[in-house]
Amino acid sequence: MNLDRRHFLSRASLLTGAVTLGQTGAVLAQSPSPAAMEAKAPPMPALGTSLALPEVPLFDGTLFRPAQAEGQVLVIYWWASDCPFCALQSPEMQKLWLSQRQRGLQMLTLSIDRKREEALAYLQKKGYTFPAGFVTPAIQRVLPKPRGLPITLVRGRDGKLLQAEKGQLFPEDVELLGRWIG
Repeated sequence: MNLDRRHFLSRASLLTGAVTLGQTGAVLAQSPSPAAMEAKAPPMPALGTSLALPEVPLFDGTLFRPAQAEGQVLVIYWWASDCPFCALQSPEMQKLWLSQRQRGLQMLTLSIDRKREEALAYLQKKGYTFPAGFVTPAIQRVLPKPRGLPITLVRGRDGKLLQAEKGQLFPEDVELLGRWIG
C-alpha cells in the first residue's frame, strides 16, 4: 500500500509539474524575459546612420509624432525604473529638457520596464516631465533599443545619428548634449 501511494504521489507531482511548465512556457513565449530581449538587441547604430522614428503614445496622453522631430535635434533615451545607472542619469535628463526645450530640443524617452504602470509610477514619484513613452513591439520594430542601458542617442536636424552613448552619462556629459542645438 505504501508503495502504491508513493507511486501515485510521484506521478501526480510529475503531472502537476508538466502542467505548470506548459502554462509557464506559454506565458514566457508571449513575454520574453529582459535577458532574452537584451541578448537579441542590436549593437549601437553607427554615427551618420539615418534613424527612423515611430509614433509613440506618451504617458501624459499625447502622441509623439515623427514629424515633430523634422529639422530638430532629438535626444532619444532608453531607461528603466529599476536601473541604478538610469536613476543617476534621469535627473540630469530632466534638467536638460527643462533648460533646452525652449531652444528647440526635442526629447523622446522610452521606458523598457516590464509593466507600463511601473514606469508611470516612477515618473510621477520623481516628478519627471520629459516626454516619455513605453516600448512596445511596434516601437521596437521601427526603433530597436541597442544593447545596454541606459542608452542615449542624439539625432540631428537631418535625421542622422550625431552621438550614441551606452551606459550612464555624467551630469557634464548630459549638459553637453545641448551643444547639438546650435
